[in-house]
Amino acid sequence: MAGRFQHYALVERAILELIPAFLNNRQREVESLRHALASGDFELVRQLGHRMRGVGGSYGFEYVTLLGRRLEHCGRERDAHLLGELVSEYADYLTNVRIDYA
Repeated sequence: MAGRFQHYALVERAILELIPAFLNNRQREVESLRHALASGDFELVRQLGHRMRGVGGSYGFEYVTLLGRRLEHCGRERDAHLLGELVSEYADYLTNVRIDYA
């Protein structure tokens, strides 16, 4: 389960208008990850994790970057059990994240 620190993001006010699209894209990632889990597509998991690593911190969502690293590793290791846990954790994070603006 994601912890309190992980449910927090500090976003620059200059990109405020980009956040709804950013979060929508993250929700689509969750669906893609669920599909990858169901079909055993660990290469897709690795690719999505890599992309998440790149975008999370850029928008102030450090946890997305951390989770992306874990997903990328999970894809390389083909760990379906861990993938299921991480997908649930990601969905929980997106539902509960508190965004503050700097």
